Amino acid sequence: MHEKCGVVGISLEDRDAARPLYYSLYALQHRGQESAGIVTHDGFQQYSHVEMGLVGDAFDPGDLESLNGANGIGHVRYPTAGSVNACCAQPFSVSFKSGSLGLSHNGNLVNADEIGDELADLGHAFTSDGDTEVIAHDLARNLLEEDLVRAVKRTMNRIHGSYSLTIMHDETVLGVRDPQGNRPLCIGELEDGYVLASESAAIDTLDGELIRDVKPGELVVLHADGTGYDTYQLVEPENTAHCFFEHVYFARPDSTIDENLVYEVRRELGRKLWEESGVESDVVLPVPDSGRAFASGYAEAAQDDGSDIEFAEGLMKNRYVGRTFIMPTQDERERAVRLKLNPIKSTIEGKSVTIIDDSIVRGTTSTQLIQLLKDAGAEEVHVRIGAPPIVAPCYMGIDMASRDELIAGNQSVDEIRDEIEADSLSYLSIDAIAETLDKSRADLCLGCVTGEYPYDIDGEATDRDVTRPDIGTQSRPADD
Repeated sequence: MHEKCGVVGISLEDRDAARPLYYSLYALQHRGQESAGIVTHDGFQQYSHVEMGLVGDAFDPGDLESLNGANGIGHVRYPTAGSVNACCAQPFSVSFKSGSLGLSHNGNLVNADEIGDELADLGHAFTSDGDTEVIAHDLARNLLEEDLVRAVKRTMNRIHGSYSLTIMHDETVLGVRDPQGNRPLCIGELEDGYVLASESAAIDTLDGELIRDVKPGELVVLHADGTGYDTYQLVEPENTAHCFFEHVYFARPDSTIDENLVYEVRRELGRKLWEESGVESDVVLPVPDSGRAFASGYAEAAQDDGSDIEFAEGLMKNRYVGRTFIMPTQDERERAVRLKLNPIKSTIEGKSVTIIDDSIVRGTTSTQLIQLLKDAGAEEVHVRIGAPPIVAPCYMGIDMASRDELIAGNQSVDEIRDEIEADSLSYLSIDAIAETLDKSRADLCLGCVTGEYPYDIDGEATDRDVTRPDIGTQSRPADD
């Protein structure tokens, strides 16, 4: 699995927004490494710089100096819809009769093709195959007929799927969260302005204060002079569909999402993992990095129960092996685990070991990791996973394997245990996830672990009564 995208929007009183946006994107770099971009506006014209690559490679000091204006939006991308090239990099910018528009998108639309086909029939020309441009064109069309708030609501009534957006219409920055709240978005206050961001860690980076999460179905409009913001609840959802995997894997542990500090959520999930399937062993090891908080909570719960289990860092991560490492042969792919992780033999040799990870997708890495530990002298290797088995793909913005590639898609837990050659294997239950997040299952997106989705996706089952909007050249939402 790969990260989703990260979005940010800033309005300041009397200084350029480019550098704070740049720092914010650094804080959100874990959510996307394919491209980075910033769009600003100085009250007269729009400025844009978007490049492929990491934030540090996409911008130099001259680029930031050329991005004038106290208002702007930014984006880091991992592609889940659209090509991996510059045409799909964001923020996406358009100029039209009613002004200029920039848009950053985290998530994935289900009905982008339907809306895109309708708009193309009406004369809209597209330069990419991504769903972000579809949102931008639909919003631009609505802005020709409506004020900003009504235009956003009309677009929300047409698009179906997962999205958190930061948008800039001329110098006005706004944030929108989809009615199910699937993707995170929060608002914070700076000394001289306000910020919208995918995660609160970006607000912390700017020495700001988190105000709250943007509510599902809510529009937040920042004042262009940086002195405040207005909010509009455009859609009242019956149920939400928060992505539980944000807490399990994607988000930074120091971020607060939907009123929960991610680090503490992971520690509590680790405690529940011990309660549900704890196994006596000499040492518990996290798989870096996301397994660390799970393992800490697991070991603490075990010790509270009187176990002598020890928490230890037994796997060291090489942080200089990136995703672009080329592995053309199977032998080299297997060696990649040794390049990324190296065992500390003194922690492992002659001991019964429990390793804690956030998920098992294909099973290849788990198999290699278990063999690595046994080669280092582990007498037993038990595996505990801080999430339920992943049995179905994600359509909502996570680049996940297909059903045929998912090891849990057609195998039992016992069969998976045998395939990865673990001495034992257990996953966390869905109920433990819901209880830890203090939400009902009806308010979570659990599609990847149940095969039932909160959106109307072709060929897939739903877990609620939902239908996508009826899109056609004659079907436009009524004004209200």
